[in-house]
This record gives sequence, structure tokens and C-alpha cells, in this order.
Amino acid sequence: MPATTAARETTLPTGLLTLPGVYRPQADTRLLAGALAMEDVRPATEVLEIGTGTGVLALSAAGRGARVTAVDVSWRAVATARINALAHGLPLRVLHGDFTARTSGRRYDIVLANPPYVPSPEIRPPTGGPARAWDAGPDGRLVIDRICASAPALLRHGGVLLMVHSAMCGADSTLKRLRQAGLAGRTTARAFVPWGPVLRSRRPWLERQGLADVGQEREELVIIRAQAL
Repeated sequence: MPATTAARETTLPTGLLTLPGVYRPQADTRLLAGALAMEDVRPATEVLEIGTGTGVLALSAAGRGARVTAVDVSWRAVATARINALAHGLPLRVLHGDFTARTSGRRYDIVLANPPYVPSPEIRPPTGGPARAWDAGPDGRLVIDRICASAPALLRHGGVLLMVHSAMCGADSTLKRLRQAGLAGRTTARAFVPWGPVLRSRRPWLERQGLADVGQEREELVIIRAQAL
């Protein structure tokens, strides 16, 4: 699929509970859901979602019969995903903690990731609060780079990583790191969305850092698809 092509539209589970402080499904969630819809998901497919939030993407995969494990560092997100799984009658294994620690020794057919990717003036990521879902250091790559490095150990032969992030973080940098890790990657979809309140509040800093053009009002999101060879 050409890099400029939008991912396939898909219907996400509705009626989801979202506890305070848990990231609500937004444009990046929908873009990643469209990418997931393009993949061959069967009852034997094993899926991992890194940073599940409400669990909406994990539930979408589970609804297609996949065996899904979802991980999040936020206890509120874990509780939210578990409640939503029960409410929708779908089997979902939801774990609390860092994804590398909770998945050690296991491999998956598909790994989904909508990591924190918003560039922040703070060098260290927040340890709590809603910003934990989006702040990712000065270049927005604190979690993205960890996923790139960990992907080979998480994927079975032929397995696929689907990750969404802002173009501010550098899609080329992501693809380079994935290639260095031994994966074949490409950008499969893009979308342009209006800046939200977080980016608007950081406009002067983003412009000074060269991460945004003066007067920029729209953010480019990208889907990175990488396959274990």
C-alpha cells in the first residue's frame, strides 16, 4: 500500500468506559485500528498491545478471534481495559507494568503500539497523571526507540509490528532503527489532524526546537509497519 494511502476505516467497539486519567481513543487510535483491519487476524493469531489505554484496539483484535495480551503502566488503564473486556464479553489478558518485563520470553504474531510520542521540554517522562500517556521527552522518542529495539524479541518469524506516532518524531528515524534491529519496515499510512491542546500549549517551544513550522495547525500522524524476517 502506498505510503500516502490512508489505512482502512474500521468500526471500533463502542460504549467504552474511560476512567479519569486514561487516554481516550482519538485520531491516532482510529488510524492504528485501520492498519490492524488490513492484517490477517484469525483465532490462532496472538496479539500484543503495548499501552492499551481503554483496551479498544485489543478488543477489536479479540473480536476477530485473536488471543490478545494488553499491557499498560497505568493501573487505571488496566482497570479500564479489564472492565471493558467484561462488558463486551471478550477474552482479554490485561497486565500491569513495563511491556518488556511483562512479555519476557513470549512472542507474538502482531504487536500494536500507540506509545507516548509528544515532544516535551521535560527530559524525563512523567511518572503519573494523564501526561504519562503522551509525553515522551524532547524528541518524543523515549518509548518509540525502546519498542524498535525490543521488536525482534517480541515478534515471531513473519510477525508484524504496527506503530503509530507523530511525524514530529521522525518516521525515517523509526524505520532506520527497525532496519538496524533486523526488521523490514515502511510507512503505510498518514493522516493530518488539527493540533490538540497539548501541542497548542507548547507552540513556542516546538517552533524553537524546529519541530513545528511557525503557524502550523495540523499534525501529521504516520503508521509504521515492520515485519520480522
